[in-house]
Amino acid sequence: MNFTTEQVFEKLKMVKHPESGKDIVSLGMVEDLEIDGKKIKFKLVIANSKDPFAKSLVKSCERTLKFYLDDSLDVTVETKIKHFEAAQFAAPKRPFSGVTNIIGVASGKGGVGKSTIAANLAVSLAKTGASVGLLDADIYGPSVPTMFGLEDAKPVATQENGKTLIQPIEKYGVKLLSIGFFVEPDKALIWRGSMATNALNQFMNDGDWGKLDYIILDMPPGTGDIHLTLVQAIGITGVVIVSTPQRVALADARKGVSMFEQKDINVPVLGLVENMAYFTPEECPENKYYIFGKDGAKNLAAEMNVPLLAQIPLVQGIMEAGDNGKPIALDADNPMGAAFRKLADNVIKQTEIRNKEMAPTTKVEINPDASCAS
Repeated sequence: MNFTTEQVFEKLKMVKHPESGKDIVSLGMVEDLEIDGKKIKFKLVIANSKDPFAKSLVKSCERTLKFYLDDSLDVTVETKIKHFEAAQFAAPKRPFSGVTNIIGVASGKGGVGKSTIAANLAVSLAKTGASVGLLDADIYGPSVPTMFGLEDAKPVATQENGKTLIQPIEKYGVKLLSIGFFVEPDKALIWRGSMATNALNQFMNDGDWGKLDYIILDMPPGTGDIHLTLVQAIGITGVVIVSTPQRVALADARKGVSMFEQKDINVPVLGLVENMAYFTPEECPENKYYIFGKDGAKNLAAEMNVPLLAQIPLVQGIMEAGDNGKPIALDADNPMGAAFRKLADNVIKQTEIRNKEMAPTTKVEINPDASCAS
């Protein structure tokens, strides 16, 4: 099959320069395109010989053309040095323009089940009749493909008014995008922070999310670049903090609450979720074993004057459902499905209170010389 110049340029528009957020075609970075059957050759114009993104852009061009056109293509990308004018770089348009409520799900540390909470919360919200999206913003540890049984799924791109849009994959009534759809699942993602934030910006700006009542952001653990990217790019309606009852997790959850509540960020905390609150054997649901301590997040919520949204037990079925690609919130007859439905009801309630009593959250302007550490 012979591909046209227009087809090649269309796919190369999906490759963004991490520093500017604009695609390489709009930036004039593609020159001398030659197409000969399955051989595609062109020059990638870069700002200078020390551009840290040059190699990753070359690989992105190769991967994009092979993935969207033909895996057997012979793609040759040569680099050409040329200085750009600063005026060529423009900020992307406002993301999530059709979304009413943007809810972040965050945790101070990893391993507390944050992604499980995010996935089941999204499904539970959808089961109420709301239109829901889930953006896997945990760039280095994406879980959405596994939890929704979409390990082999590949989003498609469409054209609208000359702009290339990524179509989220919809399953269980939830629109989904994850970096896990675009990388090999068995390989580590080794990216500089700017590359990761650029990928996230592309999902927010180029994802065809449409009109949604809620979009859930599955944030990475901790407090880092991705969190700052999110609060600077969008006005987050509120965040849900996930923790286990143990002291080491609570200490990090406290930092998470403090980060979002500090003056320079000021994103409302909708409440805490105590995950793995106790162990309950499925054959003896009345028994409770407090493996990680009792009521740790509940007490922290009271101390920090934020709502306790739910106490989710440690149950084997939750893990198995996630590993099988069918979040347990889908099962309304399961007690755990009911627990996540209660979580969704509380998130809806706290979001409504927040929207009634507070002004919409604005994007955060952060002084690059200031530290956000607490």
